Amino acid sequence: MGSWSSAVTASMRVASNARRITRPRSARHHSVLAQPRPVPSQTSTLAKTDPYVLLAPHLEQMRTSLLTLLGSSHPSLNAIAQYYFLHPSKQLRPLLVLLFARATNGLGAEFSQVNWAADNARAHQQELDAPLTRKDILCDWNPSMPDHTASFESAFELRIPPAQPPPYTPQPPPLHQTHSQALTHTLLPTQLRLAQIVEMIHVASLLHDDVLDKSPLRRGAPSAPAAFGNKLAVLGGDFLLGRASAALSRLGSHEVVELIASVIANLVEGEILQMKGSGTEAAPHPSSSATSAIDLKDIHTSPSPSSSDKWSIYLKKTYLKTASLMAKGARAAVVLGGCREGEVWKEVAYAYGRNLGIAFQLIDDTLDFSSSTAQLGKPGFADLRLGLATGPALYAAEEFPELDAMIERRFGKDGDVERALTLISSSNGVERTRELARVHAEKAREVLTLLPRSEARDALEALTEGVVKRRW
Repeated sequence: MGSWSSAVTASMRVASNARRITRPRSARHHSVLAQPRPVPSQTSTLAKTDPYVLLAPHLEQMRTSLLTLLGSSHPSLNAIAQYYFLHPSKQLRPLLVLLFARATNGLGAEFSQVNWAADNARAHQQELDAPLTRKDILCDWNPSMPDHTASFESAFELRIPPAQPPPYTPQPPPLHQTHSQALTHTLLPTQLRLAQIVEMIHVASLLHDDVLDKSPLRRGAPSAPAAFGNKLAVLGGDFLLGRASAALSRLGSHEVVELIASVIANLVEGEILQMKGSGTEAAPHPSSSATSAIDLKDIHTSPSPSSSDKWSIYLKKTYLKTASLMAKGARAAVVLGGCREGEVWKEVAYAYGRNLGIAFQLIDDTLDFSSSTAQLGKPGFADLRLGLATGPALYAAEEFPELDAMIERRFGKDGDVERALTLISSSNGVERTRELARVHAEKAREVLTLLPRSEARDALEALTEGVVKRRW
């Protein structure tokens, strides 16, 4: 097997040369797809700044050291916790964290303080890199006390811990030091650890999703439930969330802890919304702040009124399950770089991650209809078989109203899936979903103009086109 970074880079380059999908032929509704804003060509930027090449050493270091955070004294738990990390992946979420760190470090008013802390606080660095738990974690009920706490041979007795040397206290920065707003093109240790945390949360969600969806494949290999069983897959996901929470507590930022903790809640909310969201219950309109591209001033993203509830549920679910982690992970990276309340940099990170995340999932939903199982690394047409109506099906229903009844019953009757596939392939649903993805990707690219020009910003711009052109 070739290196993971080479595989991902090759995929990005193939995607960057893919032919642009033409505009949909149908323009019946006054929606964003009727008059889309064109996405400016970024081919020169893509050729110049490959985001994976730019951060390849950091991503490789992150992946290698990540495996050391996942150790457990139970062999089965150890194997399943590391299972998905051993297969090549796009690593898009940690990539966004690191790119925004590089694109904004030095801009925040408190960067001097956090950079000083990273340079001088050796004790904090040791804490970041220390094992998250001892090897006897499964019996370690009080990890802050000595080894005898793991024994259950007798009633537990309190022992006074030995005296510890005073913690290392670096000299504070000069009081008269002023912040000079300029990019440093560096990464802080806390930001590298954050990249690992968001990937752990993402993989935990994959473990749980594959159980709920009964998926036999993931990343071209047997899924964790297929390889280990449903119970171990669920427990492995829970274990990863526990590890991520322990690592998160060491970053030293209450704001970041709150941001990332809310992502875990969003993942659960999104899954429940997907389970309930047949389109029959009321929900906010797609043009509300929860579902539309941020600040699309003169563009109306509403589908036809008869399908607005279905679209609202679909797009809100897309944010909760996919875009939330990208948006809040990117924002957290900027917060760790010293951006304080009222500064625009963390708002840029959130807006970019949210719009790019929605674009990414919209394209993912089109690939379910247009790519093979071998290309996807997971079964095709999975959403329809699970009873889920994604963008292509919702758009196709505007052309073929008989799909509405199938969507309402979640493609539950014999022949529904096959008939729906025929109708969707005869419609403009896939093309129109790609157009909607381009709207969100273009908005993500647009907000980057508030950042100073840098290689990291160029790489973030490249991602906005690479995401919508991908075929994998």
